[in-house]
Amino acid sequence: MTTVLSWGRYPAVPQEAHSLTWRDRAVATWREVAQAHGNALAFGNGRSYGDSCLAASNHVVRALPLDRLITVDWTTGVLRAEPGITLEQILEVAIPRGWMLPVTPGTKYATLGGAIANDVHGKNHHVRGTFGCHVRRFGLARSDGAILECSPDTHRDLYAATIGGLGLTGLLLWAEIQLMPICSSQIDQTSIRFTNLDEFFELSERLDPLHEYSVAWVDCQSRGSALGRGIFMVGDHATDGPLEVDRRKKHTVPLTLPIPIFNSLTLRAFNGLYYHRQPNGETRSKVSYDAFFYPLDSVLEWNRIYGRAGFQQYQCVVPQQTARDAIRAILDAISTSGTGSFLAVLKRCGSGVSPGLLSFPMEGTSLALDFPQRDASNVRLFACLDAIVREAGGRLYPAKDAHMSGADFRAAYSKWQELEALRDPAMMSRFWERTTRL
Repeated sequence: MTTVLSWGRYPAVPQEAHSLTWRDRAVATWREVAQAHGNALAFGNGRSYGDSCLAASNHVVRALPLDRLITVDWTTGVLRAEPGITLEQILEVAIPRGWMLPVTPGTKYATLGGAIANDVHGKNHHVRGTFGCHVRRFGLARSDGAILECSPDTHRDLYAATIGGLGLTGLLLWAEIQLMPICSSQIDQTSIRFTNLDEFFELSERLDPLHEYSVAWVDCQSRGSALGRGIFMVGDHATDGPLEVDRRKKHTVPLTLPIPIFNSLTLRAFNGLYYHRQPNGETRSKVSYDAFFYPLDSVLEWNRIYGRAGFQQYQCVVPQQTARDAIRAILDAISTSGTGSFLAVLKRCGSGVSPGLLSFPMEGTSLALDFPQRDASNVRLFACLDAIVREAGGRLYPAKDAHMSGADFRAAYSKWQELEALRDPAMMSRFWERTTRL
């Protein structure tokens, strides 16, 4: 056994990981762990930030060794694989053959099972919805011994509950997804510097309908007339160019720092330099898919820069009709607090509906920020941000959360009781226990 933590390292609750090596033994191993410790939870590559990937029993079954391709049809782009395969491994075989993940989060080190359990989304939600929209079927084991094939037509209730179901409906054994055809592995990117939040919304309204991908970095320490300034980026798959796997050189943060390197002074300096390195006007370039989708993946173990206490990510989405005022209030509260995030991602979500019961995106605007774990200051700031999101009719992302109140979760995710009714009794996470135990 090995010991694992969530990516944010907060809460600091080490998990004893029992590896699943072969599919024909996986169910037996899971049931043995659950019976011995009361419950368990599947754990992939540890890219969930908070406590949704932590078992209430502190014992997880690690699916990462279940990383095999089962079948692929390269004429149709239908791929079936085990749940522990990472998105990187899928891209390595798919891109040279002219196929791409239709939806990808900001890291390629997430697993297929994790992408389904958290119904991840990416820079093209306004075009293709969530990852779950492209899941054709999957095999699900239940602790009562049932092995079920779930799809939109078969065991539909468990299909919907498993997509975005935080790994609580059973043990995923395999999944089949539909890939997207591409002509090149490169991205035609356009970057535009914007001076305030109103300009972001103007750019988004004008450019989102014209491009496959859209996202913005925002300076969360800017104030006054510059509040919400940042860099807007749109992209499309190039129509010509190579189909090649990116082999960028990786750097590694070698150790966990005793304290985080970010404070108000270093953040202000970093954000100012990053904002001004982008020239005025539009900048067009052709970049690799790796640089466009996964900039942080070039630095392995980057979570160590936040120090031994770890960090929390605050990711919310607010509806379209309240987005301008709510995002402005959130950014103002952050800049006033004297804290902030060097990585603040702002993007519009589309109107597409996920097949999952508890999918996070809604039509509106999403903001994601990372904060070093400082107990007192984070509690004060998050309480303020929660109130803004609550009043705006928004919600937080369970895959990134480590603090959401049970009342906020149950109000924002009205179908949680449907998932609870379908939850496998052998599966229980710290997040679910925290937010649903009244």
